[in-house]
Amino acid sequence: MVKLEKFRELGLSESTLKALKKKGFEEPTPIQEKVIPLLLAQDVDVIGQAQTGTGKTAAFGLPLIEKLKPSKKVKAIILTPTRELAVQVAEEINSLKGSNKLVVFPIYGANQ
Repeated sequence: MVKLEKFRELGLSESTLKALKKKGFEEPTPIQEKVIPLLLAQDVDVIGQAQTGTGKTAAFGLPLIEKLKPSKKVKAIILTPTRELAVQVAEEINSLKGSNKLVVFPIYGANQ
């Protein structure tokens, strides 16, 4: 996993590195390099801004996967402005969780 060395340096577990390798990730993007170590080190609020397709979901999703333990209780809520984005974020986090037993799913209401 030489290509994933920079992700390892950010503090991600071997399980997460395997999931990243399976998805074809090689190096963290700038937003991931800044946000992942910060969220792994402490519980803080972060506002990150980056262009579409730069890995923002992984930037906040990977630390959640690392820190949260499977539970029957709600441990995190990710708010999105649209149903489509809620589904997309849930699918991406599910694909990044690897063998982690977290349950991730989108919840959204119908427009009336």
